[in-house]
Amino acid sequence: MESRQETQLVEKARKGDIGAFEELIRMTGGRIYNLGFKLLRNKEDASDLMQETYIKAYEHIDSFRGNSAFSTWLYRIATNLALMKMRREKNQKVSTDEIKEAYDNSMVKEMPDWTHNPAYHFKNQELKDLLNRAIDSLPSKYRSVFVLHDMEGFPVSEVADMLSLSEPAVKTRSHRSRLFLRERLADYFKQGHKAQVGGG
Repeated sequence: MESRQETQLVEKARKGDIGAFEELIRMTGGRIYNLGFKLLRNKEDASDLMQETYIKAYEHIDSFRGNSAFSTWLYRIATNLALMKMRREKNQKVSTDEIKEAYDNSMVKEMPDWTHNPAYHFKNQELKDLLNRAIDSLPSKYRSVFVLHDMEGFPVSEVADMLSLSEPAVKTRSHRSRLFLRERLADYFKQGHKAQVGGG
C-alpha cells in the first residue's frame, strides 16, 4: 500500500520537483539495492542496477499511473533491468530442464513459506551458504519469481504484473524453484548434519 507521503512526493516529482524525487530515492533505495543484490549477487552490480533503475524511473515518471505503489513500480523496473543483465551474461549454472526434472521427480507436495529471505530461517551458516548457492544457480526466469514472491513476499498477482506473466505461471515457477532448492538441500540433511531451522 502506497503511503500518503509517497503519493505526495510522486505528484511533486511528476511536476519536476527534483527534491521530491531525491526523497523518494532515500525512502526506497535500500529495498531496490537489496533486490538487486538478491538477483545479481554482486554489490557493484546491485549499485549499478539501483542507479539505472532511478534514472529510468525519472525519465518515465509520467508513465506511472498509480495503479500500484510507486515502490512496486520501481521493483518492476529493477527486476526487468536485472533480467536483461542476467540474460546477457547467461550466468545461470543449471538449465531450465533441470528445474523441471526436479519438479517431475519430487514427491514433495507441500513446501514451507520462505517469505523474508529463506536463508535467515537457518541458523547453521554452512546451510545458509548452501541455500544461497542453490538460489544463485536458478535460471533467471525462476530466480526472479522466487526472489520477488518467496523472498520479498510480493503476492502472486503483483509478481505476475511485474514480470508480465500469468498468475499460474508465477505459481508454477515458484513451486518448481522450491522443489529444486529442497532437492539441493536434501543431500546435506542425508549426510546427518543437525542444522537448526527456524527462529530467524
